[in-house]
Amino acid sequence: MALKRKLAPQSVYRRQLAARLRELREASGLTLTEVSEQIEVNQGSLSRIETGERGTTPVLVRALLDCYAVTDSELRDDILDLVRADKEQQKPWWRKYSAVLTPTRYDGYLALEAGAIALANYQPLLVPGLLQTEDYARAVIAQMRPDLGADQVDALVKVRMERQESRLSGEHPAELRAVLDEAVLHRVIGSPTVMRQQFARLVQVGEQPNVTIQILPFTLGAHPGLYGPFVILAFPQPTAPLVWLENPNNSVYLGSQSDIQNYTDTFDQLRASAFSPAETLDRLIRSSEELEP
Repeated sequence: MALKRKLAPQSVYRRQLAARLRELREASGLTLTEVSEQIEVNQGSLSRIETGERGTTPVLVRALLDCYAVTDSELRDDILDLVRADKEQQKPWWRKYSAVLTPTRYDGYLALEAGAIALANYQPLLVPGLLQTEDYARAVIAQMRPDLGADQVDALVKVRMERQESRLSGEHPAELRAVLDEAVLHRVIGSPTVMRQQFARLVQVGEQPNVTIQILPFTLGAHPGLYGPFVILAFPQPTAPLVWLENPNNSVYLGSQSDIQNYTDTFDQLRASAFSPAETLDRLIRSSEELEP
């Protein structure tokens, strides 16, 4: 099922909280209507909390736990910790760039990516954002967003660079598996110099233990990835994965089990058909050498 909303779920913590509260209510045998009447809170608000569309407060959650007869102190503390963690993540590092992020709802994706522990990214035309150099990113954004001024383009480039620092480095880096179509190597973005720097960046990052890069060869012909790019985001248990499909105005995230399985199968097929990581690094080095001066 494709869900088209103004924003993706704000944090993995909110999704976990929503699922836990829904499970506890169902275990208590109460309907939303009954809960609404007992604690005197609008039913629509309770419904949106259970779907993760809105956050909540410790006071309301304590009232819900009392209503569901949850007395286990450890369980209550765990659920209240989710409330606090969700509140904390409503102050993300990218908020200062909201003026350029909000119009395309890119901040929704950043919220998801920030909570992911693993990402599987297929890109048929461009180097994925998490692997782009600053010059490559600036050339891509300037051409794809001609409506933006130079300062706005610079802001989005900074967002991309901070994403890389946040997700690929640090104490708890995410695992990134990227499959790039060979077309990415032949599309000169910016200039040959920019491309050589980009290839060097891919070789460097590809040697990190949490990053795997593979090239899908032209010789493969038709393949399941011809529908277009996608990202599969995995989160800490028990939060289910999501698939993210980026569009210019309203990106889409897919959350049904069948969608997740379909895209996972597709990504596995692409990985199996691609050059190995070692072969990919050799191909990147050759591509850099083959570029015109």
